[in-house]
Amino acid sequence: MALLLRTARPIRQFGVELNATPISARLLGPAEIRGLAGQLSVRPTKSLGQNFVHDPNTVRKIVAAAGVRADDVALEVGPGLGSLTLALLDVAARVTAIEIDPVLAQQLPLTVADRAPGLADRLTVIERDALAVTGDEASAPGAPTVLVANLPYNVAVPVLLHLLAEVPTLRTVLVMVQLEVADRLAAGPGSRVYGVPSVKAAYYGSVRKAGTVGRNVFWPEPNVESGLVRIDLHAPAERPAVDRAALWAVIDAAFAQRRKTLRAALAGWAGSPVAAETILRAAGIDPSERGEKLGVDAFAAIATEKVRQH
Repeated sequence: MALLLRTARPIRQFGVELNATPISARLLGPAEIRGLAGQLSVRPTKSLGQNFVHDPNTVRKIVAAAGVRADDVALEVGPGLGSLTLALLDVAARVTAIEIDPVLAQQLPLTVADRAPGLADRLTVIERDALAVTGDEASAPGAPTVLVANLPYNVAVPVLLHLLAEVPTLRTVLVMVQLEVADRLAAGPGSRVYGVPSVKAAYYGSVRKAGTVGRNVFWPEPNVESGLVRIDLHAPAERPAVDRAALWAVIDAAFAQRRKTLRAALAGWAGSPVAAETILRAAGIDPSERGEKLGVDAFAAIATEKVRQH
């Protein structure tokens, strides 16, 4: 099968090479994916964003692009039938997989026991909605150091931001999302697609696109292209020193009305246009500027000034 994962340049940039040691897990191909789905009477649903990766080379390159190390505890969201899970188990010390579908959650350990019996004890499955998982739950089998996931398109950004907030031990994130979402997450100030996801992701670390994934490595094929996004996380002490709830509030307000100046866009958040201008000037920000021109540090300065004044 032709591989449409165009990640050669980002992988070299990260200084990561594919694992040269023999693969001990038998990875899943198209026939195995369809066979498992038929055995379980699983019909992929759009509501759960179920598009299963069936190309072994794709999952190997995802793991390599994430820079997973032998001492890592990998956190995976939506493992589905186990394609990426098996590739992660080949490299990481442990894998914690969060799966909302009870049928898939119960099957995953059986699939791993069958296709990677020597690695089965490295897997923990949490049958739960990823948006409801707490940091304690995710860390119970071992504190996660990398998040590697094929995120459901309809909840990708909320799940990503929730886990970044809940799991402070993460060092690196590599997620596969809809290409449009990947572009937004990795966008910088001034970009046409720069917005709320861009700023909030940048609060946690350095964000970059790490490749593009074609439709034909999935079953069923999605209607959109997919992209890989890598986040190299800042240590908590290196992030902007600001209350996160206050920061989120000003970011949301600034982008709610993109075409307006910050003085106008933040009027409701501050209490009035005059109050917004006062806060902006005290934070060193031109009130006539627009939110899409500001980086996360500037938003942090605005949020901090609002807290100080109140």
